[in-house]
Amino acid sequence: MTLMTGKEYIESLRERDPLTIYLMGQKIENPIEHPIIRASINSIVLTYDLAHKPEYRDIMTAKSILTGNTINRFCHLHTSTEDLQNKVKMLRLLGQSCGTCFQRCVGMDALNAVYLTTYEIDKQHGTQYYQRFVDYIKMAEEKDWVIDGCMTDPKGDRSKRPSEQKDPDVFVHIKERRDDGVIIRGAKAHQTGAINSHEHLIMPTLAMRDHDRDFTICCAVPADVDGITYYYGRQSCDLRRLDETIEGDIDCGNAVYGGQECLVIFEDVFVPNERIFMNGENEFCGRLVESFSAYHRQSYGGCKVGVGDVLIGAAATIAEYNGVLKASHIRDKITEMTHLNETLYSCGIACSAAGQETPAGNYLVDQLLANICKQNVTRFPYEIARLLQDIAGGLFVTLPSSKELSNPESKKIIEKYLVGAEGIDTVDRIKILRLIENLTLGRAAVGYLTESMHGAGSPQAQRIMINRLSNIEEKKKLAKSLAGIED
Repeated sequence: MTLMTGKEYIESLRERDPLTIYLMGQKIENPIEHPIIRASINSIVLTYDLAHKPEYRDIMTAKSILTGNTINRFCHLHTSTEDLQNKVKMLRLLGQSCGTCFQRCVGMDALNAVYLTTYEIDKQHGTQYYQRFVDYIKMAEEKDWVIDGCMTDPKGDRSKRPSEQKDPDVFVHIKERRDDGVIIRGAKAHQTGAINSHEHLIMPTLAMRDHDRDFTICCAVPADVDGITYYYGRQSCDLRRLDETIEGDIDCGNAVYGGQECLVIFEDVFVPNERIFMNGENEFCGRLVESFSAYHRQSYGGCKVGVGDVLIGAAATIAEYNGVLKASHIRDKITEMTHLNETLYSCGIACSAAGQETPAGNYLVDQLLANICKQNVTRFPYEIARLLQDIAGGLFVTLPSSKELSNPESKKIIEKYLVGAEGIDTVDRIKILRLIENLTLGRAAVGYLTESMHGAGSPQAQRIMINRLSNIEEKKKLAKSLAGIED
């Protein structure tokens, strides 16, 4: 198949065995048609359909390093710094197109990190993980899978190591080793697009020590394998999706697209040997975690910038509708939003352009610059959102329900008193205000603000890496040399 369409992707979800999913206390039998879940599926559909548009093929597709076939970039191993930059451009395009999280980044970043790590494990230990993983990637490319990169464990008591936890299930771990594979238990939290995925690629969440060997497991399991339960994450204003009226769609702010996060429980899930890519080699956990984190921190210089473009557009639109677009302070605030957003994009492009080839043959971003990129992402989107709220005015959080528009008498009052600039339709003004609510407080705010803070590691995680990679001793030598100080 190699390049699926969005329609074929949805059909591939229907072909899976039934998943065990709980949402708001209810077991969901048909996730594809559920209004809350369907919005997140629509976002992923874009990643397939845009790959078939001639104007986007250069950034949405790539040539496989393994087979030479043209594949979706989300299944691709980066083969150059140009590849890394095209990844960032692709993510910006998708963020612009859906205004929320499109859920395939984590799997793409996991593929590249596991690929280079398995190569290095095999070199040291003589294992066969690398070839297994190459075979796995070929399947992912051919079937155009959505892969859920499973990195984050619930962690339990953060003061204790995985092996010291009262309940070991707060980390994914090996319960039993067998000749033909392993049995795993545990959970992964905040799993982006988990229900919408074909596969889960499980990785250790931190650097492990010798006594944590049972927690040192990297493997892949199908999303519909026996033993997995999904608990769908609640998001602000999500019940508005259940209102099927046109007016309810207005209240959603972004009626078509949404994101998805899940708590995924693994209860005695069997993993055959051919799907195991790390099993107890704890000295390589740091390599896997840090390379994955670098790739994923680079990603935020694309996806969050694309959504940021939507915020800037919303700011200019509501300013126009309010009749203040030409005010100097409004123009200055929009300029500042643009400055912050393009700074994030610059970081994403910079860490890509400075990337280098790994021993495995794929390219890894400059890790210092990738961490700088994500550190800025933990800050700038909040200021962009604040400026948008400032420009919008308070009405975006005090609007009456759009259902009032169904009542001719109420509609007349709403249109009279919520009118904006002359010539602007009041309903259009309401629509852009609801989008602003969605972007800064509602469902999209999860994928823009909270994810900017905590996705790919919270701020302190980047600061640790920045400190580690900043080469202070070399900088001291530079200063001493200019000062005439001899060591």
